[in-house]
Amino acid sequence: MRELVNAFFDERSAAQHHISSYNDFVDNWIQSVVDNISVGDDEVPDGIIQTDVEGYKIKMGSIRVGRPQRKEADGSTDYLTPMEARLRDMTYDAPIFMEFIPVLEGIEHEPEEVNIGNLPIMVGSSRCNIEKDNLEELQNASYTHEEYYQELQRLQEDPLDPGGYFIANGSERVLVSLEDLAPNKVMVEFKKRYGRQVEVAKVFSQRNGYRALISVEKKRDGSLMVDVPNASNQIPLIVFMRALGLQTDEELVKAIVTHPDMMPTVLANIEDAREEHDVADRDEAIEFLGRKLAGGQAREYRRQRAESLMDRTLLPHLGHDPAERLKKAVYLGRMARSVLELAQGRNEEDDKDHYANKRIKLAGNLMEDLFRVSFTQLAKDIKYQIERAHSRNRELKVSTAVRSDVLSQRLLHALSTGNWVGGRSGVSQLLDRTAALAAYSHVRRVVSPLARSQPHFEARDLHPTQWGRLCPNETPEGPNCGLVKNMALTTEVSEGAEGEDIRHSLYDLGVEPLEVSEVTGGDDE
Repeated sequence: MRELVNAFFDERSAAQHHISSYNDFVDNWIQSVVDNISVGDDEVPDGIIQTDVEGYKIKMGSIRVGRPQRKEADGSTDYLTPMEARLRDMTYDAPIFMEFIPVLEGIEHEPEEVNIGNLPIMVGSSRCNIEKDNLEELQNASYTHEEYYQELQRLQEDPLDPGGYFIANGSERVLVSLEDLAPNKVMVEFKKRYGRQVEVAKVFSQRNGYRALISVEKKRDGSLMVDVPNASNQIPLIVFMRALGLQTDEELVKAIVTHPDMMPTVLANIEDAREEHDVADRDEAIEFLGRKLAGGQAREYRRQRAESLMDRTLLPHLGHDPAERLKKAVYLGRMARSVLELAQGRNEEDDKDHYANKRIKLAGNLMEDLFRVSFTQLAKDIKYQIERAHSRNRELKVSTAVRSDVLSQRLLHALSTGNWVGGRSGVSQLLDRTAALAAYSHVRRVVSPLARSQPHFEARDLHPTQWGRLCPNETPEGPNCGLVKNMALTTEVSEGAEGEDIRHSLYDLGVEPLEVSEVTGGDDE
């Protein structure tokens, strides 16, 4: 066993999961965040800052992260090492450069690359100056394994240090992994409503940092209702599915029913929508949604609110384009089917503590959430500065409108205090250096978001699916017992893959793609 563990850690650091996640963030996700942000009204396309200056907007281009540097009092700069940052109470961060393209009257002008702020750099990551490839580049040398260790010792760095943490104002800070329910996955459960048990299917639909809880519930009288954010009351499922494009009763039945026993419930819901709510086609369904969302407003505004709910709020992980509405209708039908299967005893409720239903948010995911909010604030500030310069008849120049402190200070403040976006606290913690094992343990810690004051007996218990993934012994006593856990010795966290690659792999294995024509009778896939 010892040989196996030694071989495992010869190739990996104890914090490899954090390092890989952070590298993914810097190499891919940071550009994705920029590409999906827009500032202005709702009609502004992604990657654009729309100003109130007539005919003037800014297109956001590529973004890149440099290497950690220090700037001396005489203005000179040099590369910064982690030990120097510790000793001089500095922040181990690197400049971020971004390309902005001013667009005036539809004509794109010369791009400007601007320093938009500094990004904290993880020790041991691909942007760290003491990472082997970077160190060889800086020293213009090629090192063997032993020579690399000797060079680290010369720089006063520990060759056996796991990395995976940040240095903020000289303090070592680690981002603690967060355990959460898997997004974009339908889960069914029983809930108590007014002393009675009802069946509910819910999904945390997540896309580009926006997270919406969508649920389908079967009422006592058999009616199927949908809960969606921004709607004060529940909306009948059949009304929603008609508004999304399923027109005929046959299409609705095909989207939900897989067993004859489900037919009476679904037909009763279709009849209720027609008789009680006067909804028999798509236009009537959209009008019904508009009255629910903006009763008393102008008809055009009501329709706009209904379409915004369907495209932006409902199941955002399936897309924002009106062309995706049919997919959303089929998905709601699948959720309704899960509810009926649970109600008829054909399926059991999902186990929320099963580790297949959990996801771990690592340093890269947490930094992505923080960067998205911080960069949005920077983009809004650029818009304000451009409009201010225009009102004072100054030249409109992006480089003078960018205040790099806006981004840098938000990132550093969150890292220094542990107060993260979304109201979470304690995300960033002072690295425990009591002993080497304490540091290894700290970078492999996993925290549950559940409240410590509540019993949560099942969440605190050992679950069979934690075997080989989480340590069964290492958890604190007291209120944190079972909610603060640690990864097992040889745990690896998968880094995720592109959805398109997975789809093609499934097709290669014989999975057949869903033909929407099977539901609608059309030719679309």
